[in-house]
Amino acid sequence: MSTITIPLLKFGAVSVAVAIGLYATLLGLLTRPSFQANVVYLHKIQMTWFRDLNVPESFGFLRNQVTPFSIKSSDGGPLYAWHILPIELYRQHESALTKESSGFVPNFDSRTAFKLLRDDPQARLVIHMHGAAGTVGSGYRVPNYRALSAGDPTNIHVLTFDYRGFGLSQGAPSEKNLIMDANSIVEWAMNTAGIPPSRIMIFGQSVGTAVSLGVSEHFALQSPPVVFAGTVLVASFSDVASLVATYRIAGTIPLLSPLARFPKLFEYLGTFIRDSWSSKDRIARYIQANEDNNVKYRLTLIHAEDDWDIPFHHTEVLFWHAVKAMTRQDISYDDFVHKKSQSLTDLGAAGSITEWNTQNGIVREEILKTGLHDVVMGNPVVTMAVMRILAAS
Repeated sequence: MSTITIPLLKFGAVSVAVAIGLYATLLGLLTRPSFQANVVYLHKIQMTWFRDLNVPESFGFLRNQVTPFSIKSSDGGPLYAWHILPIELYRQHESALTKESSGFVPNFDSRTAFKLLRDDPQARLVIHMHGAAGTVGSGYRVPNYRALSAGDPTNIHVLTFDYRGFGLSQGAPSEKNLIMDANSIVEWAMNTAGIPPSRIMIFGQSVGTAVSLGVSEHFALQSPPVVFAGTVLVASFSDVASLVATYRIAGTIPLLSPLARFPKLFEYLGTFIRDSWSSKDRIARYIQANEDNNVKYRLTLIHAEDDWDIPFHHTEVLFWHAVKAMTRQDISYDDFVHKKSQSLTDLGAAGSITEWNTQNGIVREEILKTGLHDVVMGNPVVTMAVMRILAAS
């Protein structure tokens, strides 16, 4: 063995030992709730550096097209929010809107934008629940807002907000807290803005899909039940345990997937998961409640095959659990895939569509060929999903 080879082998062994040690340290940290929350929610990563959320014009909006304001959560903490006017409605009232002061508004109910939402019986409201990391103004969320209202630029308003711990909303995120925050936003829309549930649509992306299902289930279980015009979920996941088994940071660095080969160890580590976000169970309970109450519901699941953050298989699992709840049959996954193939519509490069109907509800799955994890939010498929639901409401 040469004098060069021995040092190289030692360097390689040391590198491997260091890598294993760092990974073991990461696993240890992930068992701590505070560190785990930072990994799951990434709420400390703002992604709107050097721009002021209270100046929405710096994100490409017209003067006072967006109103920054706050809504109180049920436990009293303020949640930072944006109300976004549809573009044609803005054009019709441009003069009045531009004369008002811009920036954060302490009393939104005094503004022209609020009155246009509250007083118009044709107004529709999409309540937007964003994913992990960032704020209401980050990344592809701004194009997403435009896509949501593009199908009816006179009537579709968008309300988006930062959960506690995100952006300018104070507090610490958790499963319980995020659902509490989202419920408070919906309560504000119904009780303060006066928008009935039939004119409200819930939209969620990534982590926001889990929040959306938590909200939809919460209101469906009320007495009497409260059911919205519909729910659109983009890039959803079945539950956190399944997600960490497949999740790659930035689509490349595996989190816990290497340990999935060791079921006992992986199962043990799963006991440390604080927030389970079991969307597959929530979607089943939501549908079962609607079927039991004999109320109409519409749900659309959208996912791109090239989503490297959350594999599209998660949406297929959610769809499977939805169908089991709709049919009240414990269909195996293999049987479900077979039945699905018989009703699937192949759209070629655009992907595929499958719908499952009952007398009360429609659940639609759209698997796209392209769209990644975030880019899809600004695409026409989202606009069409909103139009389809609101036209039926």
